Amino acid sequence: MDIGEGIKSLRNERGLTQEELADRAELSKGFISQVERNLTSPSISTLEDILTCLGTDLREFFSANEDRQVVFGQEDYFLKEDEENGASIEWIVPNAQKNDMEPIRLTLKKGGGTSPVGPFEGEAFGYVISGSVTLHYGRETARVGKGETFYVRCDKTHFLTSKTGAQVIWVSAPPGF
Repeated sequence: MDIGEGIKSLRNERGLTQEELADRAELSKGFISQVERNLTSPSISTLEDILTCLGTDLREFFSANEDRQVVFGQEDYFLKEDEENGASIEWIVPNAQKNDMEPIRLTLKKGGGTSPVGPFEGEAFGYVISGSVTLHYGRETARVGKGETFYVRCDKTHFLTSKTGAQVIWVSAPPGF
């Protein structure tokens, strides 16, 4: 993030000169100029003062300047092989643990499955792309075939197994893998 450019952009949007911003923030024009050219870095409290004078705050300033990736391809995915359980887990949205939900692609080998998860506060949704799985939910089980979905509250231990092998899109909220 280019803090100096962000401050300069906000200052110009607000129609202020460097001198006017400096006066409002009780700083020197030279200091504002140096900050905007990234020749110096303001302290957090000084940055807060500058942003207040520009009608914003730290949270808004930094979130507005985030370049958020919204489309992800194979090169963005992260794969973990779980040889012990006969499964692979592929995070298809990187760093999803910081989001409200976490979509992954599970590949279950013939006779494989996932490790049990839960119970915890949350929900999980799954879509079977190919093959079929057995959903274990507490003491209950259900077969889920290709093109079918499942949806569970995570208040019970839950996991998947597959006798034939399968690919599943699994979305949990909050992130659970």
